[in-house]
Amino acid sequence: MTRITSPFSRLLLWLLASLLAGCVDPYKPDVLSSPRSYLVVDGFINTQGVTTIKLSRTFAISSLPKVPAETRATAYIEDATGARYNLVESPVGTYTSAYLNLTPGRAYRLRIATAAGVLYASDFVPAKITPPLDAVDWRPENAGMGIYVSAHDDARATQYYRWEYEETWEIIPSVRPVLEFYNNAIIPIRVPYPTLCWGNERAVAIQLAKTTALSKDVVSDFLLRRLARTSERLFRRYSILVQQHALTKEEYAYWEALQKNTESLGTLFDPQPSQLTGNVHCLSNDAELALGFVGAHSLVQKRIFIERGQLPFDWPYNNGYAGCSPPDTLDPKVRVIPFFSSGYSVPVSQIPGTYLISSPDCVDCRRRGSATRPSFW
Repeated sequence: MTRITSPFSRLLLWLLASLLAGCVDPYKPDVLSSPRSYLVVDGFINTQGVTTIKLSRTFAISSLPKVPAETRATAYIEDATGARYNLVESPVGTYTSAYLNLTPGRAYRLRIATAAGVLYASDFVPAKITPPLDAVDWRPENAGMGIYVSAHDDARATQYYRWEYEETWEIIPSVRPVLEFYNNAIIPIRVPYPTLCWGNERAVAIQLAKTTALSKDVVSDFLLRRLARTSERLFRRYSILVQQHALTKEEYAYWEALQKNTESLGTLFDPQPSQLTGNVHCLSNDAELALGFVGAHSLVQKRIFIERGQLPFDWPYNNGYAGCSPPDTLDPKVRVIPFFSSGYSVPVSQIPGTYLISSPDCVDCRRRGSATRPSFW
C-alpha cells in the first residue's frame, strides 16, 4: 500500500476529498417511498421431495418491520401434459407440496392465483437431477477454518451449481446464577437457566460455480465458508448442513446477477444494479412485475460435525461471553429492589455485604439460540 508522506500530497488528497464530498448530493429514489407492491416468489420445484414456495410482497424499506407474506393464495405445480400437483399454505405465506417424484427432462412450472384473483405463472423449465455431493471437507488454515465442497457429473448434464448452507453450534454461558430476583426479593433460583443452547443460522450469501469451461463436469474444493480461528461457533461443537442445486443456464444467470447486485456493489468500478424479474410473469396484466426464478431440480445435502478437539491446540477458545466473566460487583450503596426491577441486571450470587451481578444476555443462552436440542445432534 502506498503511503502519502509529503505535505503537498496530503493537501491534494484533502482537497480532492473535499471536492468529491461537495459534489455528492443525497439520493433518495422514489422506490423507497413508493406504495407499489410486487409479488416475490422464493423457492424451486423439488423434483424428488417436498416443494416449498414462499410468497411475499415487496415493500418500502422504511415502512414495515418485516416482509409482508402473500396469504390465502392458490398454488400448484403443472407439467407440460397438464398434470397438477397442489401446494398447501402452512405456515402463513409458505406453500408446500406432498412428496413428489417428478420425471427428469419433463417440463414443469409453478402457477399462482392470489386471493385478489391475480394470476401468475413461471416459465416451463426442464426437471434436472442434482448429482451427489462428493465431499464436504474442512481444514485449518492461516486465515481460519475453510470448508470446501466437491462434486462431479460424469454425464456432464449439470455444469451449473449452487450451494446453500445452514450452521448449528453449541452455546455455553460462562455465568450460572444461583439466585434470582422474584416478587421483589432475591431468592435461590427456582428454575436454573439452561447450561447449553444451540445457535442456528442459514447463510444468505449466494454460492455459485460452473464447469462450462472445463473438459470435465467437476467442481473440486470450492471454498464455501471460512470461519475465523476466534469464532465462537468453534468453541465446542459445530455442524454445517450443505445443500446442492443443479441449475439451468438461465437460472444460473439469474442467481449470478442477483449475486452481483447484492454482494459486489460499493465502488465506481463495481457492476451497477440491474432490475431482476426472473421467470415468473403475471398472466392477468403484462405490465405487472413479479420477482423470482422457479427452477425444477432435485436437492442433495450432506452434514458434517467438527469437534473442538479436532482443531489445532493453539487456536484460542472463545465462547462468545468474553465480556461477561467474572460477574460485576453491585455497589453496596445501591437500592437492591429498584436496581433489579429494571431488568437490566440479574443477581448471580451473594458475597459479604452485596451481590455479584450480570446481564440477562450473559446468563441466558436462549437469547442467542434455542435450548431445544436439534434432532440431528
